[in-house]
Amino acid sequence: MAKFLMLGKYSAEAVKGMSAERTKKVSETIAGSGGKVDAMYATLGCHDLALIVDFPGTGEAMKASTALTKLTGIGFNTSPAVTVAEFDKLIG
Repeated sequence: MAKFLMLGKYSAEAVKGMSAERTKKVSETIAGSGGKVDAMYATLGCHDLALIVDFPGTGEAMKASTALTKLTGIGFNTSPAVTVAEFDKLIG
């Protein structure tokens, strides 16, 4: 499985739907796309949410990102991520 960082930004409409139930549906949607949530964080600044997620590949990450936007109204920027140690090996 590959790591992905999903950064979310609330729309005005998305804020209205905030709930623990929607958070549960987010995890279920990710699992339905073949992924697994490692961590979810609420943040301040440019992004409102940061999710660290495992997916089998880019296609599954794209599917989940699109499905989550449809479900929640939250826009996600989804990027692959590697550890710094792995990055050092790649560039070494």
